[in-house]
Amino acid sequence: MKQHQASRTAEYMAFFRALESIQPNGLFADPFAANFLRPSLRRAVQCSRVPVLLELITRYADRRLPGARTSAVARTKLIDDVLLGALGRDMRQIVILGAGFDCRAYRFPQLAAATIFEVDHPSTLALKLNGLRKALPEIPGNVRFVKIDFNQQSLPEELMRAGFNLSSPAMFLWEGVTNYLTPDAVDAVLRYVATCQAGTQIVFTYIHSGALDGAVFFEGAERLLRDVAQLEEPWTFGLHPARVPEFLRERGLSLEFDLSADEYRSRYFGRVAERMRGYGFYHVAVARVPGLSEAVGKPTV
Repeated sequence: MKQHQASRTAEYMAFFRALESIQPNGLFADPFAANFLRPSLRRAVQCSRVPVLLELITRYADRRLPGARTSAVARTKLIDDVLLGALGRDMRQIVILGAGFDCRAYRFPQLAAATIFEVDHPSTLALKLNGLRKALPEIPGNVRFVKIDFNQQSLPEELMRAGFNLSSPAMFLWEGVTNYLTPDAVDAVLRYVATCQAGTQIVFTYIHSGALDGAVFFEGAERLLRDVAQLEEPWTFGLHPARVPEFLRERGLSLEFDLSADEYRSRYFGRVAERMRGYGFYHVAVARVPGLSEAVGKPTV
């Protein structure tokens, strides 16, 4: 992303969430998403309240960026479900890495009892705070904003300053971030999560490495790589799904599940997902910090 400018891809994800919130039987409701959009996209959301225009706008978005919208909204719902499941197990620390315009802290009243750390680049956090102040009477006191550049600053140091408690389990959400980072930055975050209390979970997204190096054909991937590069937000990191369990074990984590976009779209859209194309390279994975009785190696330092 450009210096002093919030992420454009974060804005597009907010746009897709705003459109989904208008759908008659949408997967979720995010009443805050439209507050982070430029005027042209905000007008598109307003126009979408007319059913025929909603259909036209979503069709245009799906033709322009095949699979991006359907993948974004299905992965949002999947991560929502993982988060709410963690809250049911009395998780009281939520860390949102690369928070972008994620508004789970404000749209889920169940999070009021947890301490939430929203971690992102200063420019994106500044724009987010402006939008939140327009939408909320006040920012909830349980939310702490942590400014960081993952490629240059230390996550452990910044979280510690914000009051993160290593001795208490946490849920880390890392949505739509790893593909913009260096391998060293991804490695550092995962190794840090592995030092947290047993039972800590991390849900993260990644792209199939074959989409980056061209080793595997994915519909629309080549164009998307060009598009994000033109936005000065190039994709730089990926993983091969077959390698993920071992990759996580080497960093002291245990894989719980790993779903591709085709799989999580099928979970939430049912048979309609069979007609959805594009973004098949996108994955959502969930890992945890194992207990002492589990045979997962400790990360090497």
